Amino acid sequence: MDLTDRQTELADAALRIVARSGLGALSFRAVASEDRCSLGSVQKAFPSKQRMVAAAFTRLRDTSAPLPSGEPGRPNLRRWLVDLFIGVLPLDEPRRAAHRQGEVFAEVALVDADIAAAIAESDARLRGLIASLIARGSAEGEIPAWVDPDTAAWAVWALAGGVASQLGYDPEPESEVRTRLDAAIGALLGVAAAD
Repeated sequence: MDLTDRQTELADAALRIVARSGLGALSFRAVASEDRCSLGSVQKAFPSKQRMVAAAFTRLRDTSAPLPSGEPGRPNLRRWLVDLFIGVLPLDEPRRAAHRQGEVFAEVALVDADIAAAIAESDARLRGLIASLIARGSAEGEIPAWVDPDTAAWAVWALAGGVASQLGYDPEPESEVRTRLDAAIGALLGVAAAD
């Protein structure tokens, strides 16, 4: 979904509301108040609440999961994946807010086919990237040949989702999460847990 600059500003305001109060608090009026603008300007930017919700999810997807700097999968895939997931796991307040927002959209996806499709597309894109990096690592000898790229990508993605859920109700220090995540990803990729 391509957003105008104004839609982006309003979608960001919507995300702040969702993070603070949940999706039930999201309305044109709430977004207008959050953005300190008129109700009419929000209605002009979005023809329906559903479009506003979809725009907010698009912004969340685009801003909350930045890839680690440098070439994907380098200096080695295991370390890159650990850095990727540490960057998005709910380990501090900004990442917890993004996680809460993501959970809200996941709940809506149960009854909203458009949001479900957007989440599925985003997940498939990242799993595809991970699978391609695993295949490259296998071709270069970093990952054992017996590791199936698609299956390993699915497992790594599922691991990250499970860890994120657990951290939502049982926070742990980042250093401990990093150590365990490194070992678990190393096991899934069939590579040593330490370089």
